Amino acid sequence: MNVFSDVQIINGPDGEPVYVVIPYATFLRTQARQRDELVPHQVVGLIAERGWTAARAWREYLGLTQQQVADRIGISQPAYAQQEAGLRPRKATRARIAAALGIEARLLDL
Repeated sequence: MNVFSDVQIINGPDGEPVYVVIPYATFLRTQARQRDELVPHQVVGLIAERGWTAARAWREYLGLTQQQVADRIGISQPAYAQQEAGLRPRKATRARIAAALGIEARLLDL
């Protein structure tokens, strides 16, 4: 159960709640959780507008080169380029790519 016990509610002139103040550490936790669960609009746009695979869209969004991702996986850049171009890589491949990108594998299932 996610109950905040250390919040402050600020009411407006009409007595209705207008703002909620939470500790900064709590705010950071909620932002981290949200970041892990959502696909940024820019990633979706790259997939839709340019026809890129999810792996390429994420890589470009994160500002990484194919060589950097390949190095993190431990394969050559041409081998990674083939994996990235695949429309639906195998589950194990998606997991390795996601780990190299620092995201959850399910975020490549777009």
